[in-house]
Amino acid sequence: MKKVIVIVGPTAVGKSDAGIYLAQNFNGEIISGDSIQVYKGLDIGSGKVSADEKMQAVHHNVDNIDPKDDYSVANFQIDSRRLIDEISNENKLPIIVGGTGLYIKACLYDYVFSVQENYDLSKYETMSNEQMYQMLEVLDPNSLQTIHINNRQRIIRALSMAENGVIKSEVIDSQNKEMLYDALIIGLTCERELLYKRINNRVENMIENGLENEIDGLLNDGVNFTNLSMQGIGYKEWREYFSKNETIDEVCNQIQTHSRQFAKKQYTWFNNQMDVNWIDITDEKMNEELNRLVGEFINE
Repeated sequence: MKKVIVIVGPTAVGKSDAGIYLAQNFNGEIISGDSIQVYKGLDIGSGKVSADEKMQAVHHNVDNIDPKDDYSVANFQIDSRRLIDEISNENKLPIIVGGTGLYIKACLYDYVFSVQENYDLSKYETMSNEQMYQMLEVLDPNSLQTIHINNRQRIIRALSMAENGVIKSEVIDSQNKEMLYDALIIGLTCERELLYKRINNRVENMIENGLENEIDGLLNDGVNFTNLSMQGIGYKEWREYFSKNETIDEVCNQIQTHSRQFAKKQYTWFNNQMDVNWIDITDEKMNEELNRLVGEFINE
């Protein structure tokens, strides 16, 4: 199996820096595993790698998609696997860096996604979550074990599949979910108080660096808050501000709060879903440990 390095962890913990460090030390190229950095023009709010960072290591899957278009986990699965093959065939080390857990798992494991392009989703627009949840309880009750009633997008997905004869829970259960690669998963962590401070500072820097102007430019280019690209933290919170209903301080506080909440969810998800080798970013020997883990892994 092809060897792959994966750098995961909560937002603002320093994954990009670690990815660049390993790419430089082990002849690697980076595949972004972030669901927002793939969009053109969504730079500040996504914490996208800078031009200088791109000079330090080759980055893939960044700035590929128009923000008015949708990019799904199924799209990422196809793109990331192709990139792993291309990078490996050049005798280089693929390094996936990102905090979007489902994207990373979809790449590494043998998940199969159903094709939904021809499904008519318009009929669900006027239905409440409760109404659709009740329909799903009849058509695919097992799927409700993993879908919260407030997760409208996943409810619609499962319901549209069921109404077209594809039972999502049966599809998932039929898959072995076997790892397709020889992957080393490294997670970066730190004490919660420090992480929250890093998150708060990062958001404040985003505001100072012109995030408001970035959002304004996107809106002027025809992007709107219903686009999938604008559903990420750092972008969706601006909707009420541009409707003149909130202040910029309120937006900043919302982004900080949502980022902290997301970080907590990321820890839970990665701990439950993957075998992660955690490294504390405050450890003075962090780089030494990174070198040891990756060196032993590629020489196995």
